Amino acid sequence: MSDEQREHHEHDDGTEQPRVVAVSRDDEHRFSKPVVDEVTLVAGWGIEGDAHAGTTVQHRSRVARDPSQPNLRQVHLLHAELFDEVADAGFAVDSGQMGENVTTRGIDLLGLPTDAVLHLGDGASVRVTGLRNPCQQINGFEPGLLRAVLGRAEDGTVERKGGVMAVVLSGGTVRPGDRIRVELPDGERRPLQPV
Repeated sequence: MSDEQREHHEHDDGTEQPRVVAVSRDDEHRFSKPVVDEVTLVAGWGIEGDAHAGTTVQHRSRVARDPSQPNLRQVHLLHAELFDEVADAGFAVDSGQMGENVTTRGIDLLGLPTDAVLHLGDGASVRVTGLRNPCQQINGFEPGLLRAVLGRAEDGTVERKGGVMAVVLSGGTVRPGDRIRVELPDGERRPLQPV
C-alpha cells in the first residue's frame, strides 16, 4: 500500500478507517461466494441476486425447521483481520471464501452490540442482528479451519469469530473501498449472540 493510499485509509492516530475491502454474492447455496465489483443492498430483503436474500429464513437447515422465521441473516459481514489470524495457523483464506457478502477491515465487528447500524458507502445501511455460528461446512472448505474460527475465551465461553449477520435497513450499492460508519444503539448495549 502506498503512502498516499495509507493516508486515505488511516485516521490521524494511525488506526485504519473502517472500510469495505471486498463484496461477494452467489445466487446458489454454496459455501464460498465469488467476489464481485459491487453488490446492491435492498431494504428488508438483502443482497440482490444472493441466495440468502429474503424476508424469511433462507438458510436450508432453518427453512427445514420453520420456513416462516424472519430472516435475520440477510447480509454476512466478516473482518479481513480474521484472514490474517488464520494465516498464522497455516490457513489461506480470502474474501468471499467463508461465505461472507461484505469483507471489512478496520472495524471490530465481533465487539459490536446487537442492533448497531453500519452505514456502508453513500447510502446503504444494515442493522447487526448477531454472530454467525460457524458450522462444519468450514472444515469441508479447509480441514481444521473450524477450530481456528471457534476459540475459547479466558472464562471458557466459546468465541465465534466467523463474522456477524445483519438485515438491510436502507438500500444502495456497496463497493470495495467504501467507508463504514458505525452507529451504536441507544440504551443498554446487548452483546451479540449467534443467529
